[in-house]
Amino acid sequence: MTAGPDTAANHCYRHPDRQSFVLCQRCGRTICPECQTQAAVGVICPECMREQRQSAPRTRPAVLTRARRLTGSDSPVVTYALVAVTVVIFLLQLIPGLGVTDELFYAGFFSYPGNFEPWRMITSAFVHSTGFIFHVLLNMYTLWIFGQILERLLGRGRFLALYLLSALAGSLGVLFLANPAQGVVGASGAIFGLMGAFLVVQRRLGGNATQLLILVGINLVIGFIPSLGIAWQAHVGGLIGGALMGLIFVQTRRRAHRTLQFALIGALAAVMVLLSFSKFLA
Repeated sequence: MTAGPDTAANHCYRHPDRQSFVLCQRCGRTICPECQTQAAVGVICPECMREQRQSAPRTRPAVLTRARRLTGSDSPVVTYALVAVTVVIFLLQLIPGLGVTDELFYAGFFSYPGNFEPWRMITSAFVHSTGFIFHVLLNMYTLWIFGQILERLLGRGRFLALYLLSALAGSLGVLFLANPAQGVVGASGAIFGLMGAFLVVQRRLGGNATQLLILVGINLVIGFIPSLGIAWQAHVGGLIGGALMGLIFVQTRRRAHRTLQFALIGALAAVMVLLSFSKFLA
């Protein structure tokens, strides 16, 4: 895992000056967002799309054409959806008596006997403190920035897996590092996971990650200030989980390694789930 960046393979074959991490699902060539066309599974390049159109029927329902324009291959729809869901849940939290926070928030001690509610490990990333609106605004702004970049770079499915597993890793950080165990809310663990993955991918593509390293360092340090009440454990857990996901992506990016990539992501998810069960089984 120490090989240097493969410059040719990491650039769009039609635009050599543009870096990308997405391959055409038919021919395996690297393509940038401008050259991607969303297929049933993954994306395809312009040449493969031209061949497909030549053998396809000449007519297409208007509703499908409109839907394609709204969800084009370069649109980060997963990022939009994650932001929208989180904002809607936050607004629901403001309604007295609805109890959204009670149903979804993560209890750091959920896996102890008598309190086994594992779904909170992930749903906590969609709930925020209603007493501090900047909590949700800052997290969603950061998700908006890194989400658009990473979703176009990795593809929608990989990006969604990265976000959810980073949220799980952040909850594991609280479960094992917080003493005593405590209930926390927020997407910070998932956000730090995006940062960790971006750091790894950026380094693999030969980019300069110095500014991002400084940003991550500042946010980590801020999390250790006691008066702010920030769960630094979630930040550390999410950062580690996201970096591991990014490492899997960059080492198995080629089409021939797709099965291995799925297997490694599945294995990482299984390990996280087992770790979350460990305190309950102890």
